[in-house]
Amino acid sequence: MTPEQINLVQTTWDKVAPNADQVAVLFYDRLFEIAPEVKPLFKSDMTEQGRKLMQMLAVAVNGLPRLESIVPAVQQMGVRHIEYDVKPEHYDSVGEALLWTLEQGLGDAFTPEVKRAWTDTYVTLATVMKDAAAAKVA
Repeated sequence: MTPEQINLVQTTWDKVAPNADQVAVLFYDRLFEIAPEVKPLFKSDMTEQGRKLMQMLAVAVNGLPRLESIVPAVQQMGVRHIEYDVKPEHYDSVGEALLWTLEQGLGDAFTPEVKRAWTDTYVTLATVMKDAAAAKVA
């Protein structure tokens, strides 16, 4: 990721983060719409789940300039997701729901450059998670 992409992700995150609860609801509504098979994987309170999601995203976004510093936590999260029966293909649906949610929250500010920066960010982090999970299972 380039410094410009990191800046785009961080500045657009700053625009949606103040509405974290609503953003989380939008995200999960969209995820369950496009991938209803994942809904049974969520057994806890969805409000609390949404808060955890937004906190995790904040840590990831803020850690992007020092990506190596957050990689161990991202790897641990990937390993934890094995226990939740998360499959590699679920990551695609999550990415799609995330980008859709950001587009809803940012409106015209969700430019092609912003979409590319967020896509690269998500793919980078999801790949770390999937690789860590695969290594644990192997």
